[in-house]
Amino acid sequence: MKHTNPPSSVAADSDAVTRSQFLDLFTAVFLPMFMAAVDQTLLATATPTIAATLGGLTDTSWIAVAYLLASASVVPLYGRLGDQRGRRQMLMLAVGIFSIGSLACGIAQSLPQLIAARVVQGLGGAGLMTLSQALIGELIAPRERVRYQAYFAMVFTLASVTGPVVGGIVVSHFSWRWLFLANLPLAAFALWKLRQLPVGAIHPAARGTHDFAGIVLFALSTVTGLYWLTSGGHHFTWLSVQSLALLSVSAITLIVLVLRERTHLSPFIPVDLLRDKTILLSLITTLVFASCMFALVFFLPIYLQLGHKVSAMHSGLLLLPLTAGMVVGSLMAGRFVSRTGRAKWVPVSGMVLASAALFTLGVLAPRTTLVGALGFVAGLGLGVIMPINQVVVQTVAGRARLGAVTSMISLFRSVGGAAGAAVFGAVVYSLMPEVEHTALSSSAEASAPVIRSFHIAFMMAASIAAIGALVASRIPQVPLWQPVATKRPDEILATDGPGIT
Repeated sequence: MKHTNPPSSVAADSDAVTRSQFLDLFTAVFLPMFMAAVDQTLLATATPTIAATLGGLTDTSWIAVAYLLASASVVPLYGRLGDQRGRRQMLMLAVGIFSIGSLACGIAQSLPQLIAARVVQGLGGAGLMTLSQALIGELIAPRERVRYQAYFAMVFTLASVTGPVVGGIVVSHFSWRWLFLANLPLAAFALWKLRQLPVGAIHPAARGTHDFAGIVLFALSTVTGLYWLTSGGHHFTWLSVQSLALLSVSAITLIVLVLRERTHLSPFIPVDLLRDKTILLSLITTLVFASCMFALVFFLPIYLQLGHKVSAMHSGLLLLPLTAGMVVGSLMAGRFVSRTGRAKWVPVSGMVLASAALFTLGVLAPRTTLVGALGFVAGLGLGVIMPINQVVVQTVAGRARLGAVTSMISLFRSVGGAAGAAVFGAVVYSLMPEVEHTALSSSAEASAPVIRSFHIAFMMAASIAAIGALVASRIPQVPLWQPVATKRPDEILATDGPGIT
């Protein structure tokens, strides 16, 4: 059965789509995906400058953590509302909220104000990538999504290349505030393009099925838990009343959340999906991957600026090998799985490669050229994880649960990223004496404790990546489609995809 959408849309149950049909959809979701992808790399090089302007270097990890936690809190809600009220409509709402948050970030006068504005931005950003990918998943079959992998890679290539470079240039020659304000015209253009798409399928739900209490419990548990991790040891002692209170609140709310989700009619976290071994282990692998990736993207420029005393622009350029590796890894993985239909060992290999690169960063003598080379290797390993895991869980869950499972993988990615940035920052700043003084000093003596602290954190991240490889090795083999090699040559030529000309 086919959708009765206008010609510009793509038939959901069609076996193939033309390039023009795909491009109609892709041009509408390109900017929302780009704004979501570029956010962290754009800000990574600006963190020391923001700290110099607003103060509070030890709390700057919350620039990333606040955004990621806000995103994680509402990602499943976006997925469910997209299923029920139309993904195009909800994507337009997400773009609008993201714009308001961007404006608030651009005019923030203190670090707490900026963090609060990042929460608003994250509430909108949660829907940008999730709904864009769910909209594509609704209209294009799994094999077709990998077939057009080059177009998706274009988004991340552009975000990866422009993010660090533009971030460094803007910070060095203008003001970091323009990194947020520049989102406003992009969002306006995205809304105009989205209005040209058909509304899409709508599946109304029964009244009273939204789990708002689950959202609140999740947010309270994660925020208090991560604040405890990032603040213990310098804002308060680990055994203080404040520390024990935060830990207790986080643990109790987590327990209540788990008990509630088991019985709720429409839970914030769909536990029935977690009963599938393939989905559960793929989600855990995604969480571990995101913790390593966001820790690297956010803290590598800080390491270079504070430890190696390079400029913001130079640190942005040295971040490019990492992001380039991610793009190359994504393309290689997509090409391999498109031809074989088998994905099991791709995430395992990626996490092993990332673990080796992170460990080497932690033990070898610090040189900027070495940091760039190992960044590329780490990115190559990390780049294969997300696109493959997403196709696997979407295939296993089926189209009926597409919105829910896409939201779940985004949820685990956001939680993993927030935890990675928070824990990595907590380790670095706890090992670094007189953090603010060290950051401002340009002497070699001041650089030594910074480099030593980061090396310990890199080795910790390597251990986490190794755990991710072990988890990924336990994911069952899931044949996604018939391998291309078993088809006749004329079929291969007709379905291998156009690439980019």
